[in-house]
Amino acid sequence: MPRAFLVVMDSAGIGGAPDAATFFNETRPDTGANTIAHIAEACAAGRAEEGRSGPLHLPTLARLGLGQAIAAASSLAAPSLTAEPEGLYGAATEISRGKDTPSGHWELAGVPVPWDWHYFPATEPSFPTELSRFVAQCAGTEGILGDCHAPGTAIIERLGGEHIRTGWPICYTSADSVFQIAAHQEHFGLERLYKLCEAIAPRLHAMKVGRVIARPFIGSEGAFQRTQNRHDYAIAPPAPTLCDWAHAAGRPVHAVGKIGDIFSMQGITDVVKGADATLMQHLQRLAVEAEEGSLTFANFVEFDSLYGHRRDVSGYARALEWFDRELARTLALLKPDDLLIVTADHGNDPTWSSTDHTRERVPVLGWGLGPRNVGLVGFADIAASIAAHLQIEAQGPGRSFL
Repeated sequence: MPRAFLVVMDSAGIGGAPDAATFFNETRPDTGANTIAHIAEACAAGRAEEGRSGPLHLPTLARLGLGQAIAAASSLAAPSLTAEPEGLYGAATEISRGKDTPSGHWELAGVPVPWDWHYFPATEPSFPTELSRFVAQCAGTEGILGDCHAPGTAIIERLGGEHIRTGWPICYTSADSVFQIAAHQEHFGLERLYKLCEAIAPRLHAMKVGRVIARPFIGSEGAFQRTQNRHDYAIAPPAPTLCDWAHAAGRPVHAVGKIGDIFSMQGITDVVKGADATLMQHLQRLAVEAEEGSLTFANFVEFDSLYGHRRDVSGYARALEWFDRELARTLALLKPDDLLIVTADHGNDPTWSSTDHTRERVPVLGWGLGPRNVGLVGFADIAASIAAHLQIEAQGPGRSFL
């Protein structure tokens, strides 16, 4: 039986979303944002020289058809991404009204989000008083710190010392539908942080807040560092997803990265976590070891978390080039009847203003079926196509492009 691998380059958008004007970074609409094309332009112009140099070098992705996918999505010609396509290529458009991780991943897995997410206002305080009191009560503290929109690393630097002195959890949010809690692994305790997030998650989910995120950190004042022990408590998908379809058909579903968290472990057989370099090793191991008929669903988050939100063009370019090299090694391990699709869940243009995700189309790049232009498709069409390849029943609005 054929196997399938769905690989998400978190935030690697390619512009052109038809509704981008209705999404904003602060007061600026996302119209014209294009994560990969703008990185390629910056590299070609010599504006991304930290830790790398020259034009953006993505020979593997370019051979799959990344340049043509960008042109289909946004009519831009990305410098240096001009190889003749050898793979399946196209661009996918999202219909869910969010540019966030759950919305993107659920729809890629065949389930568009049927509701509007709740977002906390960019005010201080950001949270309703009764919610802050509830969190403090669950934490066993007199109050919380933060209560605002903030980048995670910045708020830890600002409030980490006070957190250690008072024991109060650091609670913050962003332009996403999230409630995040940062706490010191040693002083507050990792298990205590997890239990706190687990206790408050049902109340946040009832408000249609997509995720409660545990953000543990270590170190001392002036040298705090987030750890790899992040855990997301996500609202459950509203309908069976690709993972459930495969599971119901008796197929193993291997989750690599935060996929297990995003889907609340529904339909997931096993999960591995870690930094992107570690996750790539697991993906390559599964390219060799995954069972016949299995689905491997992987997310590489550091494009987004380390470089997109921080508007680090050089860092994002380095990450893309690393991924491209490792993708070539991964493809060499696959079997002749395998299908591997590389895509993204939203954009996060590091050349854009502010620090939020950007509303964009995403690439659809496939290995295993030869050259094929699938044009403009929907996110949910990716799930339907993988189901068709795995010879399992698909549900939802998607239509296979195979």
